[in-house]
Amino acid sequence: MWSLKPLTRLLIVIGLAGLTAGCFEPMYGTRNVGQTAGLSDKLSTVDVAVIDAPNGTREARLGNEVRNSLIFAMTGGGAPSAPDYRLDIRLTSTQSQVIVDINTGRPDVVNFGLDATYTLTELSTGKKVVTSQTFSRLSYNIPGQEQRFAGDRGQRDAENRAAKVISDNIRNRLASYFVAGT
Repeated sequence: MWSLKPLTRLLIVIGLAGLTAGCFEPMYGTRNVGQTAGLSDKLSTVDVAVIDAPNGTREARLGNEVRNSLIFAMTGGGAPSAPDYRLDIRLTSTQSQVIVDINTGRPDVVNFGLDATYTLTELSTGKKVVTSQTFSRLSYNIPGQEQRFAGDRGQRDAENRAAKVISDNIRNRLASYFVAGT
């Protein structure tokens, strides 16, 4: 029964795989059934406003991280469309020491928190269509007094990861609004 040569079997498997290849659709892909715009087209009409923070502060850098990540996620790196919506974001960050070295009194593990409140406003009517908030909590280690750079780098890495989580949460919420209308 299994007397087919290995090459023939391989060709049969490739043929069957080719028949089922058209059954899959990417999650954020566009389905061109009619004249309706796809999700990526709708997301690219959102103008992400500059996040207000004092210049030269960590909050300003975080605001840039969140904004740049959102713009890239919503436009795919391409040129944005003419804006129909404006997204305003307000960020606040927190830090709390989780584990403190009892000998030195210095923190070993720190929790970093980033909270975002955002509003999507329709430009033609001025109506606020989405108002929500999201958050991210991450921890990082401070390896000791001798490695101050490693502690700073750990903090920056935690901030970058938190900014990415915030931007992903906001993008997913806006995608939900554009697909479901709620």
